[in-house]
Amino acid sequence: GVAVHAAGSEIAFAQSTADEYQVKAAFLLHFAQLVEWPPDAFSGSDNSLVLCTLENDALYDELMTTVEGRQAGLRAVQVRQVHLAQVAHSCNVVALSKGQGKRLPSILAALRNLPVLTVGETDDFLSSGGMIRFRIVNDKLRFDVNLTAADTSRLKISSQLLLLSNSVSRVGTKPER
Repeated sequence: GVAVHAAGSEIAFAQSTADEYQVKAAFLLHFAQLVEWPPDAFSGSDNSLVLCTLENDALYDELMTTVEGRQAGLRAVQVRQVHLAQVAHSCNVVALSKGQGKRLPSILAALRNLPVLTVGETDDFLSSGGMIRFRIVNDKLRFDVNLTAADTSRLKISSQLLLLSNSVSRVGTKPER
């Protein structure tokens, strides 16, 4: 089962992968609700917020169950599984799993300056230009934020989300807390 603690950023879960995906999917929805995109970030006629995974990502099924059709502000959330070349043009949020490995720096470089929220889980994700990194600390899912990457892409991360984060940094500097 999933247990949510009052601290907000501390969510404990059993060691099963299904639980971990469920918690990550819930976090991704909250990230979408607590980030402000520039007006030109939404290209579709229906004004949806599009959350993407790359092909063959196991998180996709959980996102379809947990997040598809939910609201992020005034926008409906759509979940899509896309090929790498489509990300820049069709996604507002992209979740990048450990499986992207060696491709990660080039993926992040291609998205730099574009209004796409990048969320990942590798140790070097923030230093490679990612915006939010998941990590597990004492069986709890936590996340760290790289404000520089978000600023570069014209995304405004709410103070509420920053307060929930485990750490906030600007790449090239020490974390603020």
